[in-house]
Amino acid sequence: MAASTATKPTPFVLHASTLARAHTYLALAAFLGALFIGCALHYKKIVKNGVAGYPEEWFPSVSATIGDWYPERNIFQILIAINSGPRFALGALQYYLHRTPTSSLPGFVLLIGILRTLSCGGWVYITSTDDHDVHDVLMISYIVLNIPWMFGSIACTPVSHVASRQRRRWTSIAFFAAIVPMIYFFIQHKVHRVPGAYTRYSFFEWALIILDVLYDSSAELDFKAADLKITIGTLVGGSSEADKIATSKVQDIAQMTAVAAPSVSPKKGKAKELSGKEGAVTRTPATATHASPLFVRARPTFTFVSDVYLSYIFWSVYTSLAPTLFYFSVWELGISGQELALLSMVSPVFLGISPFRAWAQTQGGRAVLHVLTLVGVAAYVVPSPLGRLLLVSFASAAASIGAAVDWLAVGEDEVTYQAVVAGLGFLVSSLSKHANHTNNPVWPFIDERSGGYNKTGLTLALLAIYEFATRPASAPPAATKKSASVGASATQPHWFPASLALGSFLFALHSLLSDPSTLIAWSWTGYPIKGPVPSVHGSLTHVAQALGLALAAFLSRATLPATATTSGPARDALAHPLWLALGSGSAYVMYAYKDWAGYAGGLGVAFFLMSVWPSVWARAAEAGRGRVARTAAMAWLVVCLFDVASTFTVAYAFVPGGEYFRERTDLVLAAQFALIALAFDWRLPRSNTSTTTRPSLARPAHYKTQYTLAVLTALSLLATLWRTSWPRVVPRPHREAARIVRAGIWTVHFGIDNEGRDSQRRMRDLIKDMELDVVGLLETDLHRVVFGNRDLTRVIAEELGYYVDIGPGPNQHTWGAVLLSKFPIINTTHHLLPSPDGELAPAIEAILDMYGTPVKVVVSHNGQEETPLDRELQSRELARIMSESYPEPVIFLGYVVTKPFAPRPDPYDFMTSDGKVHDIDGEDYDRWCEYIFYRGLYRTAYARVSRSTITDTELQIGQFVVPPRSQGIVDDSHDARYMRAWKEELPEDHWFPMEYYEELGGMRGHYYHVFNTPLYYKIPEGAFV
Repeated sequence: MAASTATKPTPFVLHASTLARAHTYLALAAFLGALFIGCALHYKKIVKNGVAGYPEEWFPSVSATIGDWYPERNIFQILIAINSGPRFALGALQYYLHRTPTSSLPGFVLLIGILRTLSCGGWVYITSTDDHDVHDVLMISYIVLNIPWMFGSIACTPVSHVASRQRRRWTSIAFFAAIVPMIYFFIQHKVHRVPGAYTRYSFFEWALIILDVLYDSSAELDFKAADLKITIGTLVGGSSEADKIATSKVQDIAQMTAVAAPSVSPKKGKAKELSGKEGAVTRTPATATHASPLFVRARPTFTFVSDVYLSYIFWSVYTSLAPTLFYFSVWELGISGQELALLSMVSPVFLGISPFRAWAQTQGGRAVLHVLTLVGVAAYVVPSPLGRLLLVSFASAAASIGAAVDWLAVGEDEVTYQAVVAGLGFLVSSLSKHANHTNNPVWPFIDERSGGYNKTGLTLALLAIYEFATRPASAPPAATKKSASVGASATQPHWFPASLALGSFLFALHSLLSDPSTLIAWSWTGYPIKGPVPSVHGSLTHVAQALGLALAAFLSRATLPATATTSGPARDALAHPLWLALGSGSAYVMYAYKDWAGYAGGLGVAFFLMSVWPSVWARAAEAGRGRVARTAAMAWLVVCLFDVASTFTVAYAFVPGGEYFRERTDLVLAAQFALIALAFDWRLPRSNTSTTTRPSLARPAHYKTQYTLAVLTALSLLATLWRTSWPRVVPRPHREAARIVRAGIWTVHFGIDNEGRDSQRRMRDLIKDMELDVVGLLETDLHRVVFGNRDLTRVIAEELGYYVDIGPGPNQHTWGAVLLSKFPIINTTHHLLPSPDGELAPAIEAILDMYGTPVKVVVSHNGQEETPLDRELQSRELARIMSESYPEPVIFLGYVVTKPFAPRPDPYDFMTSDGKVHDIDGEDYDRWCEYIFYRGLYRTAYARVSRSTITDTELQIGQFVVPPRSQGIVDDSHDARYMRAWKEELPEDHWFPMEYYEELGGMRGHYYHVFNTPLYYKIPEGAFV
């Protein structure tokens, strides 16, 4: 009897806040302990890096502290292993505390927390010493995962938990703010190799660690506020019959609750009754949920991601159409007829057929249109440029019809969602180019050889389409309860102005923002650099775009208090004319100014355009209700007209009527904003007939939008860090000891080869094999719609190591000129050569530091023979540029269009006589376009390399020896300059690659032609080199 009445042992109760506190202490002990031990035992070793050591570097980085030396590495790893249990428990307990039956966000945050913990374990146990690349990838993954983890946790934190919300907010803000200076100092260390920069970088790296730990410590405040406990009774005292009865009652109560009200959370009193029972994890107050499969709970997130990815596919196909067709225009040097493919975008006119429109609006119809759009991505497998154009045109037609249905033929409450998704897809498209050397990896004229990821893109697209096709038809992702502040207008606006605004808006996005470096190209002025650099500061464009779209999403929240009055519905603040004035003013600054001032205007334009996206969409959808076909077709027709007009501003010499558009980018830009203004609210403030109401975005979609924007912005910054901080080759001349410089000139046909594919990597291979120190590239201004808004220099500069001057920007109306140099660029000046009749000719005048000797290098693209006056004036100007520095050394690399020794007014005599320079080889009479001139240098070789199928022009190379600045040329006579030699008579440093001799088969279709060998020349006796 005594045994049966014995007192049961007290259950073991663990406060969840204790677990969180233990996690904080263990994490701090691991990192700070490793720092203390490392500094005590291996201080000078852990502060040393590849640039400098102590005393320039005096504080260790996190990686060096935790990964390089015994015993600090081992102690750190042991403590982190012990801390893994509390870390996983924190994630699970936070999920339990934050879960609700109406949101899948806590589950998503839990999944991110698990991935975040695993990536942390990855970079902890795979140190930079073990595998530098894997360590860095895992570290970057950890930082990226912190974005949804931090913002998601803040969103899930109950409003009543003030202390934890405040700590999470300030630590997350400080965390992401610290990333910016950390990246800056890392670039200073890795790229510019500044001693001491890594110490400053280390301060911010350690700050991220401390802030990360402090952020996670907020869970302790959460658990205290909720009085969350873990009670274990069975494990301590065993179970009794009373326990079983109590447990049975609890289970019965839970089951009755689930059956009676499966969609309603139990009351607080019942939750309290459950607290304290054996084996129960309790919280006060509690919210019970009706369990559902993980996929069902995560389905809204999958739906949102699928919509954004399908939007990305749309923008990829749309932006690929113009470059695919302009291949033919370039070869024709005029209108070829294929330009009619632009009209494939006007395909929404077929929505005027009622049965077709009804089918296109069904879920099955949209799925089919998505599949047909993929034809444009899959076109990369077709070898023929014409075949690809036909497929891309067909895909563009399908994409335009689908976009019209998504944007204009949806419910009023869904318009804002579709606008935001379109904006996110556009940003993903721009980001994919930024991370892939300005080439969209799923463009049809990009394949695996040129940096494409077409198969991956197609696979992901098929998965997204499958999700779309199997989506529950009764619960569309954008469906929201109609806001009372957004009512139907008394008078529907006319469709025509809305179409003009929509079309102009689409073109403005495409021409200015489809690549983040386009705005920088508008502001670029050369060296010394006084403004942004395309490969470094392009992410700022993405930041401005993300902020603009974030503002639009924020002001579109369905929960935002309405500003409606008795006089009418809520007004859209971003459709106010004052907001348009801000955007127009930014556009003026972008056009009128250069360097940072001009780029600041460009950032203002990016912010403005992205912010008015929902407003323009809402206006078009309202005006197009019941008139989708004409509204969408007219909008795309406006896009086509702008495509043509913007191209005519530079191609005016080759098209009929082009002279009226010559150099009138200002008018094209003004027309864009004038038409966009039609989407703004120009009615009186008290007018009760205003139709421009505030767009509305459901709260879940708003949260997903903000998280996505944060992730995309972080990825853009990380892509910049990756591209700029790990240069494969530091710019250095190939033959420093012999003071040799190899200079080449190449007209590269806008980076599109004879097969209609991107040629950057093929150009890179030939330039690499020829070991060129200075390269002049012509026909390189690709920051236009018809060229895909690309940067032709990115692959070559990053992978071979060159300083780059991209030359006059797209707002200078030239075909472009680029200078690549292994030598430091002291100064550059951009010239627009006199061109009264024909195409505007660019020139770059640069001063390079060649082994301590300043050498002027001129890269130029002159006009055609059809404009003799232009050629004469341009030749005189180039001669003046070269002669004004006489007798200092000069190298001219240009496209001249003349026969050797042609009399005036042909360019040759102007250039050589007035410019006071020598021809690379006056006895080479088989030339017409490309020429190399020089002065003040010893020429030792001259080569002409066939083009293969990269372009329509050969690569010409001149090899020179740079005499010391104090010595100069000892004998500049004709006989001294033309002492021809066999290569064996010169040191091997002067030899060109043997593999390119035609009798040896050449390389990749290239070989020495005309002379079938490079020509070599002796250096005069007595020359001091």
